[in-house]
Amino acid sequence: MTGDPFVTHRSLLFTVAYEMLGSAADAEDVVQETWLRWADVDRAEVRDPRAYLVQIVTRQALNRLRTVSRRREEYFGQWLPEPLRTGPDVAEDVELAESVSIAMLTVLETLAPTERAVFVLREVFDTPYDEIAQAVGKRPDAVRQIARRARDHVTARRPRLEVTRAEQQAAVERFQAALTTGDLQGLLDVLAPDVTLVADGGGVVAAAIRPVTGAKTVARLLSQFNLAARGARVGSTWLNGAPALRIDPGGEFDTAVGLTVEAGRITRIYAIRNPDKLARVDEPVSLSR
Repeated sequence: MTGDPFVTHRSLLFTVAYEMLGSAADAEDVVQETWLRWADVDRAEVRDPRAYLVQIVTRQALNRLRTVSRRREEYFGQWLPEPLRTGPDVAEDVELAESVSIAMLTVLETLAPTERAVFVLREVFDTPYDEIAQAVGKRPDAVRQIARRARDHVTARRPRLEVTRAEQQAAVERFQAALTTGDLQGLLDVLAPDVTLVADGGGVVAAAIRPVTGAKTVARLLSQFNLAARGARVGSTWLNGAPALRIDPGGEFDTAVGLTVEAGRITRIYAIRNPDKLARVDEPVSLSR
């Protein structure tokens, strides 16, 4: 391999950090910290640069995660991950797309920091147990137990994303049309009966403090906005490896909308409105395994 291994694996390192933290800003900080530590390493002593770099980024992400976990416990309203603008290419890797989906990241948020690190490294990046053990400071047998516990936890809560890209795109387009015009019946037709809407305003902008559930309740709420009549544009985009929407009232980016689709209907709506989490959405991000 030619060139600096850090540059070669930078996209991978960012992906690991982002999946552990759910924040692009925090992930970038962790990648920079990883670079500073890598710069001081005697490269001749490193047999596997990729594994070594993943170990560094995992340790730095764990340190950051323990700090932000305490902050998130005091977060105003619902906490949602910082959305990433990705291209359709991420969706080609189904496992990667699922692992960075907003739905999955909200599930990972329910894991303890070490459980999250072990789950991400094992299930997403297929990292050997002995390498994970070095990264998280545990024995390999303990890591196996943590991995099993985290896998059971996530499996019980993860969305069932058995849907083709065409089915997902079609549902998103139907939702986009109904949302734009405030079409109550159109919304009812595309929403699953038990749909849940989760909004994140961070206490900075208006957003529902608690999840809103049920097709009739969610449809009535969304139909009231009639965005087209207010001059707002509801555009399509790709966020976190899936088709998504962005709302731009008056030409200013206001809300990122992530959607989970099952059986042709929308089961989860994630409305991310906290301005701090939208500052980087116009910057395409490269993700890799």
